[in-house]
Formats: sequence, C-alpha cells, structure tokens
Amino acid sequence: MTRLGLSDTIAAVSTAPGSAGVGIVRVSGPQALEVAGRVFRGRRAPATTAAGRFLYGHFLDEAGELLDEGLCLVFRAPHSYTGEDVAELQSHGSPAVLRHLLAAILSAGARAARPGEFTLRAYLAGRMDLTQAEAVLNLVGAQSETARKQATLGLSGALSARIGAIQDGVTRTLSAVQAMLDYPEEGVPQEERQGPLRAAGAQLSALIATGRAGQLASQGARLALIGAPNAGKSSLLNALLGYERSIVTPIPGTTRDYLEAQLELAGVPMTLVDTAGLRDTFDSIEAAGVRQARALAGAADLVLRLEDGSRPREPLEGLPQGALLIQTKADLEAAWHDPAALRVSAVSGEGLPELRERVRLTLLGDAGRQEVWLGSQRQLDAARRALEHVRAAQTLPDDLAGFELEEALHALSEISGRNVQDDVLDAVFSNFCVGK
Repeated sequence: MTRLGLSDTIAAVSTAPGSAGVGIVRVSGPQALEVAGRVFRGRRAPATTAAGRFLYGHFLDEAGELLDEGLCLVFRAPHSYTGEDVAELQSHGSPAVLRHLLAAILSAGARAARPGEFTLRAYLAGRMDLTQAEAVLNLVGAQSETARKQATLGLSGALSARIGAIQDGVTRTLSAVQAMLDYPEEGVPQEERQGPLRAAGAQLSALIATGRAGQLASQGARLALIGAPNAGKSSLLNALLGYERSIVTPIPGTTRDYLEAQLELAGVPMTLVDTAGLRDTFDSIEAAGVRQARALAGAADLVLRLEDGSRPREPLEGLPQGALLIQTKADLEAAWHDPAALRVSAVSGEGLPELRERVRLTLLGDAGRQEVWLGSQRQLDAARRALEHVRAAQTLPDDLAGFELEEALHALSEISGRNVQDDVLDAVFSNFCVGK
C-alpha cells in the first residue's frame, strides 16, 4: 500500500484533537493550491501566490456557506515538508470548524491522507531518510526532555551520520577484499581488514547498547514498587511524586489493588506502580492483590524491592532478578545492614537523589554516555544483524568475508531506509497519526 496514490492530492487535520486557538488543515500534492483555492476566498488565490506567503480570507463549505475566517500559507515544491506543493489552512481550532473545513477540502478534490502519509512523501521525495522520519514520530510523542533531545538529534541527521561513518569503514574493507579477486596472489593484509572491522564492530556495539534506552525514552518505562506490608511503598511513591497520591497508614494491607502514577524520572517518562504488600493471607481479596503484585513485578522494566530498615528482615521469594534493593525508613535506627541496599527515607528525603541516579544507571546503562541513541526496535534489529555480519567477516577467508560485508552493508542501509522493502515502510508509517 505504501506507494499507492502518491500522485493524489491529500488532506488531513494536522493539529491535535480538541479545542484550541488555532487549527490547521494541511493539503499536499500536485493540485494542492488549486484545491485550497476552491475553499479559500481572499484578495489573492493560493495558486497565484508566491511561496512562503500568508493570505488572509474566509473558508467556505461545499455549498458556499461561510465556515470561518483565517489564513492560508503557501509552500511550493520542492521546498516544502513533503517536497510537493502544500497549502496549510489555519482556522480557529474548533473541532466542528476543522471537521467541516476538511470535508470541504475533500469535496474540492483532495482525498483523506493515510496515517503518516505526509512524512512518507517527504521520505520518498528525499527530504529525509528513514531514521529522520522515525525521529519525527518520536518527537511528536516525546513526553520527556530526554525523548525530545534524542528525537531532535535524529531529525537533524546525527544518527544517519553515525550509520554513514560505519558504512564507510565497512565499504573500504569490502573494496579491499574485492580487489583480492583481481589479484589473488596478494590477498588482503590482515590489519587492512581487521582494523576497520574492529572499529565498525565497536561503533555498532556502542549504538546497540543505546537501543533499550532509546525505546524507554520514547515509550516510557514501568517501575514496580514491591515489598511486604508497611515496607514504605506508598510513602516512597508519594515522596518521588512530590505530593500525596497513595494513602499511607500504619495498618498492614492498606493497598490491596495496584495504583499507578506518572512522572519523569531519570529523564524517562515513568509509570510508578504501587502494589499490594507481599505476605501470606487468608483474605481472598488481599491474596488476589498479592498475586497481582507479583505479576506486575514480572512485567515491569525495573523493580524496586523495598524492605523496612527499622525491623528485622523477612525473606521475599519469587521476585524478578535484577530488582534494586531499597532499605526504607532511613530516618529510623537501622535493624540490619546490607552493602547492596540503598538507604532511603520518604520522610527526610535521605537517599532520594541516589535512588534517582541508581534508576537512571540501571535503565539507561552506558547509553547515557552516548550522544545519539537508536530510537526503534527496527533500527536495533538491523544494527544487531550488521554486527553479526561484521564479526563473521573478521574470522572468514577473504572470498567468504566479502559476502558477510555485503550483508552488513545491506543491514546498515535498512536503518537509513536506502534499502528497505515496502512492507517495512508500511509498518513504520502506520504508527504515525493522520496529518503528520
């Protein structure tokens, strides 16, 4: 479906749903300015207006009745977002106005844009590569400063430049190996092959290490608070949020169902999950909460295992590996000591900055030292395949290494979109909203 209808003139509402001061209907394609002119009435027609000019006028529906007043901004190919002629009709941001304005544009000769079709046309016109197109999607959905920064870097072409540098090293090595076919008696000096491939492998490994962090930054992470009753889970949740979200009482078993709260922690949009206290109980409702707590821990990106530092320790069985051990109530006298535990007090705030840093290091790892991150599972999978082929080429004879290097270049080209199938494009752009 990717390339069907690319000669059509398309239209969609490009602003978010709901009421706003301004709303935009975007029109793109070979007849965009003519179609816009059938709806817009001003002192000049969009089709006779120079690029980059605003026109003031009125919008009429298909019956010629007044819809609203507003502006028409004109872009001309190839200097537009899509690389085509584009008109942006800016009206008041009423859902009713935008719905009727779009209907008028469709009646005037445009068709409704598919999800992501404006950005798809920009990609196919060479206005951006596939990593930049995915960065547009991530930027639209960015919920944290880290996600915004990474999406902006991707949109600027920083990730494409990193991939291009790796491709250059692999290409030089492939050229040397292919030259061996013409002069087999000479072969390729080992260092002439191994040096660039070691560098390419190191660069790919560093990028792959950012894959999980990139997905967490754009999609968010789930952080489960697990522990026995009165271990301080609800108190810690409130302390991290900075306001009272969860009820705190000295009565064990207060939390029976789980409770979620949103915040940005360690530069990542986070869903904190306060769960029922883990203990054996004959109360069927509380027992269901305990089972649910264990299931939530198993599905979380990170688990904080809370233990009351003022009371003797009690074993907690069946928790996921890699949980961070938190010794709570650090403002009280400690009843036990464990060098692996981070002492935290929800009352005094002791240990909260260290907890945030520990969460950051656990979730992001070495990615925090890298400027550019991989931003999607598709990019991560292709980078892993490229690394496998680069490593294979280091161990094979010259004639077989050439095949592996070609496969590595193929995988790297998939990241930037230079060598990608239409079904991959369909999968990428189907994640976009209509209007982008």
